[in-house]
Amino acid sequence: MKSKIRTWCSAALALTLGFTLLSGPASVQAAGNADYNLTGFSQGNTGGGTISESDTSKYKKVYNATDLAAALKKNSGVKVVEIMNDLNLGWNEIPSTAQTSPFAKHNDALTHPVLKQTGISKLTIDSFNGLTIFSANGSKIKHAAISIKRSSNVIIRNLEFDELWEWDEATKGDYDKNDWDYITLEENSNVWIDHCTFNKAYDGLVDSKKGTSGVTISWSLFKGDDGSANSWVTQQINELEANKASYPMYNYLRSSAVGLSKADIIAISGPQKKGHLVGSTSFESANANLSMTLHHNLYKDIQDRMPRLRGGNAHAYNIVMDASGARAAKSRITSAMATAISSKGYHFDIISNGAISTESGAVLVEKSVIKDVLFPVRNNQTDPADATYTGKIQVTDTMYSLDGSSFRGNSNTSGSPLSPVPAAVKAFSWNGFSSLPYSYTTDDPATLNARLTSSSGAGAGKLTWSKDNWLKTSY
Repeated sequence: MKSKIRTWCSAALALTLGFTLLSGPASVQAAGNADYNLTGFSQGNTGGGTISESDTSKYKKVYNATDLAAALKKNSGVKVVEIMNDLNLGWNEIPSTAQTSPFAKHNDALTHPVLKQTGISKLTIDSFNGLTIFSANGSKIKHAAISIKRSSNVIIRNLEFDELWEWDEATKGDYDKNDWDYITLEENSNVWIDHCTFNKAYDGLVDSKKGTSGVTISWSLFKGDDGSANSWVTQQINELEANKASYPMYNYLRSSAVGLSKADIIAISGPQKKGHLVGSTSFESANANLSMTLHHNLYKDIQDRMPRLRGGNAHAYNIVMDASGARAAKSRITSAMATAISSKGYHFDIISNGAISTESGAVLVEKSVIKDVLFPVRNNQTDPADATYTGKIQVTDTMYSLDGSSFRGNSNTSGSPLSPVPAAVKAFSWNGFSSLPYSYTTDDPATLNARLTSSSGAGAGKLTWSKDNWLKTSY
């Protein structure tokens, strides 16, 4: 594999410089505010508008779960919600005054020692037309899954989402029980998620389905767990290690039959499994309406779905998929270990997919960076011999590296490592229009690592802005 990749181009390509910048001092100038203008498929989204803080019927400052429940209750008339501080929203930690619509109890935690105490809430934002939720200081929301339904012109900015993952014994590592996503979009039009941070989750990070259209996700950070001494994953593994007999899968992984160490399991558990599922049901008629733009996002150790599209259209430009930590963690599992694990029906591994288009969906990836993703471009997830399951996907001027070798170019270049697999390639075209219905400006992908990891880069808490700036959509 390595020798083949090295024939694509010299290791001295500019990609090497791009990844050197990642660990060095930020050498890119802070972006001008105009670089943060709303663009993409959500262009024209007004959110809640530029409402004055003095208008207390439409502008609500939220300090706790009770405040949030009142502000986001259906037909509340609220247009702007400012999150003033971190919010712990688990069902067992919010007061009884908040245990009402739009909050509901979510699936119980089974293994994580913290979540078993806090519980999980589902927060449903339903039938809002014009709503902005933001924090001026990058506040954190924990222990809650947010579902946005039947709404339009919704904006979420400068928030961090955390602590919504636990070890899965119930489905033997398939993560098919709890259905905890940080944000799920259903039957919406015009949603902009900007300058947010998403930590490791049980299921998806931001999923979009049931024909949701007009989604833009920009300048956001999606990341796995870093495995540090008190990280969320480490806390979980400490619990399993202290009670091996209660957790058969974990106990087997630690047994001599497999031979993984506690440190191995922490490292392998760290990367986030799923990014963006766009269209949750195969061949659903509403999938034709799906549309999503991803730009200036950093995906750090995400294993899959950046995005994964069923029908409709998705455009990704100036994004970075850096799975170097995930690839290093995967090397801890030997082939003998993998055989032993699968023989017991357990699922404990790291997958490595990038952008995926299926069922005639159209995905364009341009001027981006993909590092250490084994299958960067996929066009079929079901049956490569059945073209109805195959999507259209095209990559242009993107920098790809794997195990130290590098390539910069397009998916249709002869011998390109960015050529879609595993099905026969479908000619690229947009669904429903001949060209993108919005204008946008791209950066040279060689600058992206430095830019997205700089002090003005991707994620919550990076920009020190006046509140009115967070309510604007252009600068």
